[in-house]
Amino acid sequence: MRTYTLQEPGRLVVSSTSAPQVPDPGEALVRVLTVGICGTDLHAFEGTQPFFTYPRILGHELAVEIVQVGYGVEGFKAGDHCAVNPYLNCGACSACRRGRTNCCAGMQVIGVHTDGGMRDSILLPAKLLYKCEKLPPVQIPLVETLGVGIHAVGRAAAQPDDRAIVLGAGPIGLSVMEFLKLAGADIGVVEKIPERLDFARKHHGLSRYFPSHEEARQEEPSMLVFDCTGDKESMDSSIQLLQQGGTLVFVGLINDRVSLFDPDLHRREATILASRNSTAAEHRRVLEAMESGRIDVSPWPTDFVKPDVMSARFPLWLRRQAGVLKAVVDWQ
Repeated sequence: MRTYTLQEPGRLVVSSTSAPQVPDPGEALVRVLTVGICGTDLHAFEGTQPFFTYPRILGHELAVEIVQVGYGVEGFKAGDHCAVNPYLNCGACSACRRGRTNCCAGMQVIGVHTDGGMRDSILLPAKLLYKCEKLPPVQIPLVETLGVGIHAVGRAAAQPDDRAIVLGAGPIGLSVMEFLKLAGADIGVVEKIPERLDFARKHHGLSRYFPSHEEARQEEPSMLVFDCTGDKESMDSSIQLLQQGGTLVFVGLINDRVSLFDPDLHRREATILASRNSTAAEHRRVLEAMESGRIDVSPWPTDFVKPDVMSARFPLWLRRQAGVLKAVVDWQ
């Protein structure tokens, strides 16, 4: 079995093992089909990812195929293709008891806090699998990506005709836009990389699109602002795009402090929210939207590669200006 381990920043090492794998009760042995490359993986590769230790097997955006299920697992059979919920929660903390499993006090994310799916096969709790009967393997990893977007839009309680602006048009920003569109919001976007700005404009038919905060400030402020950049300068200044009484949602994550000028916050009586991960119920809603065709992410994967070229591709993926919107590794 091939396993790709990030031993330290910038060093991805392949190894092999012939150890047999047998699922315990409640588990499934799955074959990895595709792995989506997320900003989390990129930050881990460059050494800037919070809550991360080395060595680590990356890979939390996964499409898998059932090989064998353990005792007590129902509803799956060998050959089923599935998306994976990578969030392991304790079920006992105050957040879990309130149904907010996405911010469990003991959260363990597969591929971040525990070893992930950059390997030929993996044992997973069957409760983390969602059967995908219509989606091709290249799109299945995006269930998790889109889950971040549906959760953020839900946190903001977006309503029809709400004036919204999304900062950052990478996969997370695009995910937020997908669900703002379904909510009927009036969407704008700020993105400094021309290729990403152009993709967002065309994919969503936007009439409000800006290459910088400064240009966006020339228009009327928005009731909802979603910062999906993971960039300190953007996050520090994002409140400048917010209407009086509006809501600012930090979707991106940085390993740093965010600073807001208190009078800007106070005079707006602004609501500031963080948005983390997503829940199983939201994943199922994402999957239904994808399989019904209400969301089309087929144009998103723009670099589809085999595992043996990953080490060479990571530096390219880190250069957002390289024109890669979403990289997917074909493990088949």
